[in-house]
Amino acid sequence: MTQVRWGLIGASTIAKEWMIGAMRDAGGSVVSVMSSDAARAKDYAVANGIAKHTSDLQALVSDPDIDAVYISTTNELHRDQHLAAAKAGKHVLCEKPLALSLDDARAMVALCHERGVVMGTNHHLRNAATHRAMREAIKASKIGKPLFARVFHAVFLPPHLQGWRIKNPSAGAGVIMDITVHDADTLRFVLDDEPTHVSAMVQKAGMGEGGIEDGVMGVMRFKSGLLAQFHDAFTTRYAGTGFEVHGSEGSLIARDCMTQQPKGEVILRNADGEQSLRLNHENLYARSLRLFHDAVAGKGQPSATGEDGVKSMAAALAAMEAAASGKEIAVAA
Repeated sequence: MTQVRWGLIGASTIAKEWMIGAMRDAGGSVVSVMSSDAARAKDYAVANGIAKHTSDLQALVSDPDIDAVYISTTNELHRDQHLAAAKAGKHVLCEKPLALSLDDARAMVALCHERGVVMGTNHHLRNAATHRAMREAIKASKIGKPLFARVFHAVFLPPHLQGWRIKNPSAGAGVIMDITVHDADTLRFVLDDEPTHVSAMVQKAGMGEGGIEDGVMGVMRFKSGLLAQFHDAFTTRYAGTGFEVHGSEGSLIARDCMTQQPKGEVILRNADGEQSLRLNHENLYARSLRLFHDAVAGKGQPSATGEDGVKSMAAALAAMEAAASGKEIAVAA
């Protein structure tokens, strides 16, 4: 395994619950954590066994003991933190969405190319065994020509995450930039296809403050002609998640799969009846980190690249515009 020394930009819940362990499981180490709140950085470092802590971004990105940074701050901070890290020659794994505008996201990708550093977007769902098996089945023509897809990713946002996601529009709050962007990326990965147009309607059921949407339904049209329906929410406690692809010769039906946990099942239904696809479940984040470490070593690329982050973000932004305008919106190329 490749030894990569990590710095954390953001003393976040996702880093604590998922990423620190995944970095270590993939053979890396976590050297330092940065938070704008010095006391929080110190407490977080102690709690998670991290040797260094700082409240100074430049101190972290200029640290010679750090090879790569993971950015998990609020969305409006990603761009400047990412650019600072890339300028300092650090490899960068950034949470989705990469930024609040496509121009900013493209600039982030361009700088990483210019500086010769690896860039990844933390779209964890493409690492799920369910989605990898569906992608392989489609490529093997198990369902014929894909015609329709359906993603249901309506969940309940737990109280400890009910902060900026439902309260701060300037941070890129709302269900579309938090969940629909994941749907877009997972659809792109499973289908190996690109969305071209989006229609959407949002719901404001009361969890989101100040007019922030907490639910959305919509349709994406893909280059192949496939239509994909998506349903995302912060407000449904018992809905369950799923991903379906229906083709000319069969259907793939996945359940309990739009999740951080390594679980779920996929049924292939066709003229021969039904069969469960064989799945090799593994920690989604550990797989993501293993592939990122390999990319740092010059072997392959991250599971979701910077370019993937831009394309999936473009679809989410089109959904936001579609909901606001009541029109079908073209996805920016």
